[in-house]
Amino acid sequence: MDLFEIADALGGSNIVLLLLAAFIILCVFLGVRIVPQSEKHVVERFGRLHAVLGPGINFIVPFLDRVAHKISILERQLPNAQQDAITSDNVLVQVETSVFYRILEPERTVYRIRDVDGAIATTVAGIVRAEIGKMELDEVQSNRAKLIEQIKALVEDAVDDWGIEVTRAEILDVNLDQATREAMLQQLNAERARRAAVTEAEGQKRAIELNADAELYAAEQTAKARRIAAEAEAYATEVVAKAIADNGLEAAQYQVALKQVEALTALGGGEGKQTIVVPADAMDAFGNAFNMLKGRS
Repeated sequence: MDLFEIADALGGSNIVLLLLAAFIILCVFLGVRIVPQSEKHVVERFGRLHAVLGPGINFIVPFLDRVAHKISILERQLPNAQQDAITSDNVLVQVETSVFYRILEPERTVYRIRDVDGAIATTVAGIVRAEIGKMELDEVQSNRAKLIEQIKALVEDAVDDWGIEVTRAEILDVNLDQATREAMLQQLNAERARRAAVTEAEGQKRAIELNADAELYAAEQTAKARRIAAEAEAYATEVVAKAIADNGLEAAQYQVALKQVEALTALGGGEGKQTIVVPADAMDAFGNAFNMLKGRS
């Protein structure tokens, strides 16, 4: 074997080694799959579901297995949708909804439903119309939280076979047609007017009650004052009567004389120049009062 034959042999073996190394590298490249944290990969073998690869490093059989679907497991939001619905009291409303969901089991999602977003949107629209049709307009407006919970529960049941979890379902707005809005505005204004009239009537009633209470209180106080004055006068009369009974006519003359003296004193205490007419027996009255007072002391 000459040098050319040896070189040819060595060259052929090197090519084989290079091809073998390339094949091994290709197998490693095809057999090792690194899945991101936010994804799951669906692996098929000969066209059938074989495995679901989770986040991290995974190994598959090269040339036999292939990653057929790469599914994001992040939470998704459907575009806001509007659908018409009729309440049980025959009012047409336009409901705007928003739904959030995420895929939990991609092997069920990719083989059972083609358009996930469209399917969920259609399901939500049907459920919203059905649930609002069971309620009156006032209930839709006042029990929105309860309605949202019912819609979310029904949507979850409907999409459970698709390996999907509905995380949130929101009713963003409930719009009414112009005629219904005007009718509701008139009703609201009428209710406000009624409440204002009731409040005014209650205020007038309360004012009348307070005035009556004030008049009653004033009458009670006047009667009380008169009773006290009457009691005082009766007491004074009783004292005079007792004095007359004890001292006889002398006590009565003393009271009369004392009143005359008080009257003359008051007349003389007036302002300006005055002419005082003194009865003929005034001096006698002073004398009698003095003598009686002295006698009593």
